[in-house]
Amino acid sequence: MDLEFYKYDGAGNDFVLLDIRESDPGLSQKQIARICHRRYGIGADGLMTLGRSEVADFEMRYYNSDGALGSMCGNGGRCIAAFANSLGLGHIDEESGRKTLDFIGFDGRHRAEMLIWDDDERIGLVRLGMRDVECASVRRVEDGWFLDTGSPHYVQRVSDLEHFDVVGEGRRLRNRIDLFPEGANIDFIEDLPDGRLFVRTYERGVEDETYACGTGVTACAIVSGNHKLLALGGDFKVEFDATGDAYRNVWLTGPVSMNFKGVVDVK
Repeated sequence: MDLEFYKYDGAGNDFVLLDIRESDPGLSQKQIARICHRRYGIGADGLMTLGRSEVADFEMRYYNSDGALGSMCGNGGRCIAAFANSLGLGHIDEESGRKTLDFIGFDGRHRAEMLIWDDDERIGLVRLGMRDVECASVRRVEDGWFLDTGSPHYVQRVSDLEHFDVVGEGRRLRNRIDLFPEGANIDFIEDLPDGRLFVRTYERGVEDETYACGTGVTACAIVSGNHKLLALGGDFKVEFDATGDAYRNVWLTGPVSMNFKGVVDVK
């Protein structure tokens, strides 16, 4: 079966995107895992489908690179918004004057804004509305914090993060079923001299460190109170209002690139 695909990345967090509005190929977990495999497939941290929705511009489904259905993906949401924009979806918001796209994700409705988009270079800056986070749900766990920003995250401060064993320690913590029965993404943070927060993330489903994680960057911003963050793949800005009982109006802003498109023979 020949399948047309598009490859995008959000700060190095890369995805295969499929437009399934007219026809859903019904890929199996094994087929998705092979497409995402970096030696035998296209190679990606995950795969997303853009489908029809009766209440929004489209519906987003996110699959981890192991082929399993995933939860919300912040960078994926920004990438699929840029993809939808290229397909002619969305509208101009009268108040902001920005191209805006509404979609349904794993954790509910989201809104994305195209702050910058260069059609020639196929790069831009996308702002994505994230879910509210109740303050009561942010809890201390051993040496860090656990919270859910659309996906579950454990955030821990460390020293010398540049040389820290993110994969080894991340894998150990990710498999602590006594702490995280359903698994968790593991984020390590350190303050930088220029005021930004340095973030590195071990992602479940990928089972490795990724260049960036949108829900992870959001979790780290909420825990630290720092709105300017640096991941391996680039800079992010996270905005939110701390209202006393919840973090509301949470917005994630970062870079997006369309890398290439092609056709893959899915077996």
